[in-house]
Amino acid sequence: MRPQTTEKLAEEALRGEVDAVVAFHQGDARAAITTLLLDCHHLRLQLAQRDKGVSRGMARTDNKF
Repeated sequence: MRPQTTEKLAEEALRGEVDAVVAFHQGDARAAITTLLLDCHHLRLQLAQRDKGVSRGMARTDNKF
């Protein structure tokens, strides 16, 4: 038997997570996808806000470390 690739193992692990998300939404795949996309959107907004804060802080010249 050939050893499985890392990609194949990751795909199998992810399959269980996908099943859990769909089960949480009582089998409604559309609801599961909508929730995941909303979560993704929220996280991207948080990262954008963090990046703005880091950029401003790093650009200041009066910081003394």
